[in-house]
Amino acid sequence: MPSIQTQSVNRKILKFPFGNVVKSFLDYLCVEAGLSNNTILAYGRDLKCFLEYCDSRSINELCQIKPPLIHEFLIKLSREEKIETSIKRCLVAVKMFLRFAVSSKLIEHDFTPVLDSPKIWQKIPCVCNEQQVVNLLNAPDEKEPYYLRDKALLELLYATGARASEVANMKLSNLNLDIGYLRCIGKGNKERIIPVGKVAIAAIKDYLVGLRPKMANAYSEDYLLLSRTGRPLSRIEIWRFVKKYALRAGMPKNLTVHTLRHCFATHLLSGGADLRSVQEMLGHVDISTTQIYTHVDQSRLRKMHKQFHPRP
Repeated sequence: MPSIQTQSVNRKILKFPFGNVVKSFLDYLCVEAGLSNNTILAYGRDLKCFLEYCDSRSINELCQIKPPLIHEFLIKLSREEKIETSIKRCLVAVKMFLRFAVSSKLIEHDFTPVLDSPKIWQKIPCVCNEQQVVNLLNAPDEKEPYYLRDKALLELLYATGARASEVANMKLSNLNLDIGYLRCIGKGNKERIIPVGKVAIAAIKDYLVGLRPKMANAYSEDYLLLSRTGRPLSRIEIWRFVKKYALRAGMPKNLTVHTLRHCFATHLLSGGADLRSVQEMLGHVDISTTQIYTHVDQSRLRKMHKQFHPRP
């Protein structure tokens, strides 16, 4: 079932000459490809941007789309200072759409193999030290009405390295607090098991006993984290709460939910965890994605150099 945001993007797409084909493609992704609403929403926005560019170039038919047009579109995105990952995702969306058009016999030739992806420069993620993270985790005030929930939320994010969308969709049935682990459903509906530490378990239990029963109503279902209306916390609300407490704790302005995921991985590696275990807990398909964190902890690199280099 498409989200409300996805439906809104679909309505805007229909205004363009071949917008109905793009909508059919997004429906296909939702129903048959099984992609998440967040991914479909991102592709919808990318394709809307591409349709706007086609319209500005008086491209009214699918058969008019050629490789030079797409390259010019990517150059336009680059000039607008879009980040490399956004440009790459936009190209992926366009290529998938064109392949869909070929399979639907709306265009004859598939030229997507000749479209090169832009080179993605690996950027070092923003990571806070352990004391900064402690300050963030202690930022909620016990006098605030939703202290127990917000404390549980922050502890859960740092204890597991889960994404905001994964925490938003976390259900009570996913938790086993007696043994100390949770079952996380990540990208592509892939399931992984993540251990949970004693501090986070205690915070979650306090919330489950002291606050969640008071917040729960007919809309709560089995979701772990609830809003003041009793509905499940959304991904956007989780981002907003983390920003709120980050500012209160005097953290960097660019700190996000994903920063806690970066901290989780980096602090595990600096403590001696092996790369494969961290990869599994983060839910990374490719270990090269996890390897970025080995470049973040400079103290660990110095220690390894001193320990193993023949002339320290």
